[in-house]
Amino acid sequence: MLIDLFHKTRESSERIKHIKPKKESGHFCKVCGTQLDSVKYGKNLYVCPHCGAHARLLASTRIRQIADKNTFSELFGELQTLDPLQFKGYAEKVAQLKEKTGMEDAVVTGTCLIGGIKTCIGVMDSHFMMASMGSVVGEKLTRLFEYGAAHKLPVILFTCSGGARMQEGMFSLLQMAKVSGAAAKLAEAGQLYITVLTDPTTGGVTASFAMLGDIILAEPKATVGFAGRRVIEGTIGEKLPKTFQSAEFTLEHGFCDAIVPRGEMKQTLTSLLSLHGYPVRKVGVKNESKSNGSSIGRHSRH
Repeated sequence: MLIDLFHKTRESSERIKHIKPKKESGHFCKVCGTQLDSVKYGKNLYVCPHCGAHARLLASTRIRQIADKNTFSELFGELQTLDPLQFKGYAEKVAQLKEKTGMEDAVVTGTCLIGGIKTCIGVMDSHFMMASMGSVVGEKLTRLFEYGAAHKLPVILFTCSGGARMQEGMFSLLQMAKVSGAAAKLAEAGQLYITVLTDPTTGGVTASFAMLGDIILAEPKATVGFAGRRVIEGTIGEKLPKTFQSAEFTLEHGFCDAIVPRGEMKQTLTSLLSLHGYPVRKVGVKNESKSNGSSIGRHSRH
């Protein structure tokens, strides 16, 4: 049974609450190399003021930027992989990443208010095995879509990934079909699905649920694609343009609807949700359940 790939831990949600932020003296932009003041950089949402590069974010930081204050309630945070293939070194690597990030796997899912509108949200985090699509990632996203369909809520996914998780083999690949099927169920229930492509969104995630949104947004200069540039150039025997597999290239060729800077993302999502008739609720929501809910937003790292 696929459900046997997972088991629960009561302490998983608690671990997220107590992660202490790292003390950092400064940052260097990974694109232009400019040294940035940590405080000013954070206030600018981790966007370089010199070149406009959007840094990769922790899921907790992304949620803090998008969700109304104190409204995020985590769902399915107790799921963790059972290492279905018993891949050498995989369990140790996952354990190290759990300790480092405070996450059980590469995606955080839950509900929150965005501009006062209740929404299901999923945020993939490249700091956990490059947000590779393992069985837990697929299961959490599938359950999020099912939750949205059952409770008549929209779903917003912030995608990023290096693709399938090789340590889980076929169990990773089947998540493409499983999550896509769950997204179809959300559509049958008449609910809105928005995807936000962040850097990098590649591989099987791009080939499935990342590109199935009713509305597809992207952050500026995000890498968006399937196979790597060298693989494609070797296959077709031609050089590709420098802008290939960028958010801008994706928009130009009709594969996304808009490129939205990080500072405008929350207002854009609020407007889209409102235009689709979702009601504004009072600020402040209760956890869906004590067993599934936890608060995220205590990280100061990006």
